[in-house]
Amino acid sequence: MNFTRWSARLPGINGTQRRTAARPDLATVPDRRADGTVPTARVEQLTDETVPVPAVDELPAREVLDRVPALVALVHGPDHRIAYVNDAYAAAFGVRPLGGPAHEALPELRELGLLPLLDQVLRSGRPRTLKSRKAPDGRSYTFTCTPVAEPKDDGRGVLVFATDVTDHADAAERLRASERRQRETAVTLQRSLLPQVLEQPDDLRIAATYQPGGTEAAVGGDWYDVITLGGGRTALVIGDVMGRGVRAAAVMGQLRTAVRAYARMDLPPHEVLQLLDGLAADIDANQIATCVYAVHDPNEGRLVYASAGHLPILVRDENGTVLRADEPTGPPLGTGGWVHASGSVPLSPGSTAVLYTDGLVERRDEDLDEGIAALERALAGATGSPQVVCDRLVRSAGVQADHDDDVAVLVLQHPARIGPDGELFRNAALELLGGVEAAPRARAFASGVLASWRFPPDLHDLGVLAASELVANSLQHGTPPMRLRLRRTDRRLIVEVTDGDDHLPRRRRADPGDESGRGIAIIATIATNWGSRRTPGGGKAVWCEFTLPGEVGRRGLR
Repeated sequence: MNFTRWSARLPGINGTQRRTAARPDLATVPDRRADGTVPTARVEQLTDETVPVPAVDELPAREVLDRVPALVALVHGPDHRIAYVNDAYAAAFGVRPLGGPAHEALPELRELGLLPLLDQVLRSGRPRTLKSRKAPDGRSYTFTCTPVAEPKDDGRGVLVFATDVTDHADAAERLRASERRQRETAVTLQRSLLPQVLEQPDDLRIAATYQPGGTEAAVGGDWYDVITLGGGRTALVIGDVMGRGVRAAAVMGQLRTAVRAYARMDLPPHEVLQLLDGLAADIDANQIATCVYAVHDPNEGRLVYASAGHLPILVRDENGTVLRADEPTGPPLGTGGWVHASGSVPLSPGSTAVLYTDGLVERRDEDLDEGIAALERALAGATGSPQVVCDRLVRSAGVQADHDDDVAVLVLQHPARIGPDGELFRNAALELLGGVEAAPRARAFASGVLASWRFPPDLHDLGVLAASELVANSLQHGTPPMRLRLRRTDRRLIVEVTDGDDHLPRRRRADPGDESGRGIAIIATIATNWGSRRTPGGGKAVWCEFTLPGEVGRRGLR
């Protein structure tokens, strides 16, 4: 083959450009003095004594290709036989025999997967580029394959031009490794701000999952928590801080800590959100967050909640019907100027509730309501433990490792207690009518109930004493209606008294001569835990609880 008959049609310069470059007399320098500007440099006109510049067409192609530092190879024909390799190519991969087919004579191209690309270039007649491939010599190259033609015999070939990009590839790999480490650190920070182990209340089964979104280091501010309030009640919270990165995670951590503090005050859900709203504005006036805070009381069989711009809670009842808790919903936290309100949704035995963030249902190509409706359908058919339901909902939403948004899901079940398991969960209540004569009736009622529950004598006596002191406190400081409630679970005994007065009791030190003021102190001494809260519609509830020994908790009423 005569190499001099080949002409490489290099991309980026056409025939007109070559002809113009070859005629310097046509090159002109625009005079910008007419528009009032000062020329940046004076260009002297070419004179007859100027050394002429050879045209591009007059340059010896082989000599130029031999001297370029890039790797150059020329192949021709359908089997890509070698027509030429330059010195740089030979230095990188060794001397190659001319005329040999590429699949035999150029094994490095075969290993890099370049042979199919050569076929594609021949068929299409268009250049193709393969970026940053690591060759057998350990270095990285970017290959550009350009079609060339031999006009006399209508031959076709491909010019392979390889640029050494090892330094760039190594720098890119170091950058990717650094980004991976940063993301791992950010995700670790995010997860450390979430509860490491979920609290498991007596009456609920709970599971949660968190899936960070995307592949960049900027994780989001999704969060959730489960808080045991005492007296058998449980608070559940989920939220989403707008934005991404360490700042969003830091705000999330502060809000989660604040929620736990406010929850210990046993406030209604809307009051908790009211406090969070002011705190969020103080933390960062430009940072807003959505949140839903819910409280489950096993005595009521309902989930009382308040929402600050968050997505609705979904509840599937024991028959598989899914209910969407849409109201009431206020603006996000941090906006201020809004009075939040509480709502409720039934959570009877056998029901499952789901709290989630927008990453589970929001997609760029569909309406948000469509995503929620799809989640409802998935929840209607999801059965099993809370963790199984959680995983099924995430899979049904198509959440993958490269999902573009964080996802947090909290699933809670109120199991239906039947058979021996049901014997471990019992309730008994007595309306306290009349005056001081209600106290002996309450003691007798508590003694009979605890005896029927087969509690050991010491726990029986403690329970009767606690009921007596709480009833006496209510009779002295409260107003009707009054009620005594006893409740046992597989782990604790709960004694609670409600009345119509909303003044919460406080523990205080009684002087030796005082005839009152010792009731709450006695309760705090004998009980595992105690507390009080205001009830909806006015009034209060004062409660205490005793942890059951393992044998008593398992024995039940056998």
